[in-house]
Amino acid sequence: MNRGVIFDIKRYSIHDGPGIRTTVFLKGCPLSCWWCHNPESQSAFTEVVYRPDRCIGCGACEGACPVGAIALTQRGYIADPDRCTGCGRCAEICPAEAREMVGREITVQDLVEEIEKDSLFFDESGGGVTFSGGEPLSQSAFLAEALEACRERDIHTVVDTCGFASRQVLERIAPLTELFLFDLKMMDPELHKRYTGVPNGLILSNLEWLAGQGFSMIIRVPVIPGINDTAENIEATGKFLSELSRRPGVDLLPYHSSAREKYRRFGMNYRLEDLSAPSRERMEIIAAYLARFGITASIGG
Repeated sequence: MNRGVIFDIKRYSIHDGPGIRTTVFLKGCPLSCWWCHNPESQSAFTEVVYRPDRCIGCGACEGACPVGAIALTQRGYIADPDRCTGCGRCAEICPAEAREMVGREITVQDLVEEIEKDSLFFDESGGGVTFSGGEPLSQSAFLAEALEACRERDIHTVVDTCGFASRQVLERIAPLTELFLFDLKMMDPELHKRYTGVPNGLILSNLEWLAGQGFSMIIRVPVIPGINDTAENIEATGKFLSELSRRPGVDLLPYHSSAREKYRRFGMNYRLEDLSAPSRERMEIIAAYLARFGITASIGG
């Protein structure tokens, strides 16, 4: 039985597909988007987060580390990433909870048992399970087994993906998935690589394939002011989607800065520190522009 690495399970979600859903967040992502709301998802491995604002300077973590990776610096008790094994002993012993583990290994059986606890809500609302991340396709063997187990139990399945995966992976996952939430970030390949770390050729090709095969999709477009909300990108997006063999619906998701604190906790640089959310008026203008291409776009909260 496959084991996967997850970092969260959120219950009673109403924004990750139809009905009331349980969303499972898998660790690991091939992209590193500037606006990523889950920076803890990018690494495929379990890791320890340090919160210097909670640290009381007791040094217990330094003494507990079996490989001597933690040392006192001007920034607090910092772990050397090249030596840290992610064992979590420092998090276990910290009296102020200044260190915490992010991510845990789980079997498909244990995960499905967690999901099944919410079956009553699924039945009453037409909901189910959504696999998100990170990028769930990056743990394709684990994901496939989990999807199969859920389908055997008549649990509706959704996969939230950036689409950056091999065609072989997609061919394995797609028949087990009742709905894809497919992120479409921007059309220009160079800009896509600059702001996400990868080009978009594979992503667009996979989106075209899913549409051509008749799989159900909702396109999710994060609207990032000054990055992908330009007239050129919106027009290119509308044109591309209008030419698909099966035209999907679109959710426009306005940028928000709620992840800034996460970046501080992880000691990561947040590159959009001064960016503000787009106005409702701006979102409506984008939706109206897409409507010219016959694309029905809803505006998320």
